[in-house]
Amino acid sequence: MLQRIYGTAWENEEQLKAYLHFKEEAKRRDHRRIGQDLDLFSIQDEAGGGLVFWHPKGAVVRNIIEESWKRMHVEHGYDLIYTPHVAKADLWKISGHLDFYRENIGTSVIRDLPIRVAELGTVYRYELSGSLHGLFRVRGFTQDDAHIFCLEDQIKDEIRGVLDLTEEILSRFGFDKYEVNLSTRPEKSVGSDDIWEKATCALKDALDDKGWSYEVDEGGGAFYGPKIDLKIEDALGRKWQCSTIQVDFNLPQRFDITYVDTNSDKKRPIMIHRAVLGSLERFFGVLIEHYAGDFPLWLSPVQVRVLPVTDNQLEFCKEVSKKLRACGVRAELCHGERLPKLIRNAETQKIPLMAVVGPKEVETGTVTVRSRFGGELGTIPVDDFINKINNAVETRTAL
Repeated sequence: MLQRIYGTAWENEEQLKAYLHFKEEAKRRDHRRIGQDLDLFSIQDEAGGGLVFWHPKGAVVRNIIEESWKRMHVEHGYDLIYTPHVAKADLWKISGHLDFYRENIGTSVIRDLPIRVAELGTVYRYELSGSLHGLFRVRGFTQDDAHIFCLEDQIKDEIRGVLDLTEEILSRFGFDKYEVNLSTRPEKSVGSDDIWEKATCALKDALDDKGWSYEVDEGGGAFYGPKIDLKIEDALGRKWQCSTIQVDFNLPQRFDITYVDTNSDKKRPIMIHRAVLGSLERFFGVLIEHYAGDFPLWLSPVQVRVLPVTDNQLEFCKEVSKKLRACGVRAELCHGERLPKLIRNAETQKIPLMAVVGPKEVETGTVTVRSRFGGELGTIPVDDFINKINNAVETRTAL
């Protein structure tokens, strides 16, 4: 009988300690355990496995991600669209996806270019059960997909715009370290030498203008065009494939997409397809592990937990909770236990702020604020507390 044995070797004790610390941290940050502990999501056999149930708290974070994504895309000149989850097989035959994903799974004249369209589109792929892994590998996922149709001489500016948008979105969620790769023409490809050269140079120039360092993966591009891939670095220094920007010479030809130029001649546009987050499910899993479930105030599913010292303060706490929610603060009221236990429970659930209410607070219309990160913040009027929270959310800072 054979048995597989894994081992590691290190030059010194410090390297070994660093490795063991990394392993413990990775275990502590495992999004599957945190997702269960904080009641964020679940993956249940009743749906066949590999499909995500977003619980209310996880759904709050997803909604924040989606709304931020939509708002920033509109600001960058994208039109938002919604498309069906399913389509006739003929569509996938034309695109080439049917042959490629078979086991896993018109002519138009367009207006002024560039055209930018984006959607959060849900797709399904039958992954083998052994390959499923929490939110990182699922059978149903939502891609932040977008397509840009442009002229050859617009490629560089459009790529630069995508890079700017990518940086804006990723930095908003706390990621500012990237590993960037530029993949060039493979041996088997479609498109002329001239268009490949123009597109590749446009990608290089956009990266150079952005000031990002990158590695060139010679021959690593897709058969239909060169691409830029971006990996984000989390709090443990792990790198996650996230954003991709791909120039496509193939699909405009397959779908016979054309535009009318200034001479009234029909020409074929260049298509750029790109994703910033990759998929919401996977990105959420990375977010959980990056923050170890300790989401910043602006992103936390519950921002404030209101805690009465005794049930005598319960009615005032209900008023405070109602006022907080009316002002856009995600607040919840907990009672029925001794205050020390209420505080411990809030800390265990990684609630950023606790508003403690005793007899004095009821009399003065105030709350005593405790922060997970800043400790005791003192006793302040309820309206001032709301203003401080909203200002912190606006600037994405801690209270």
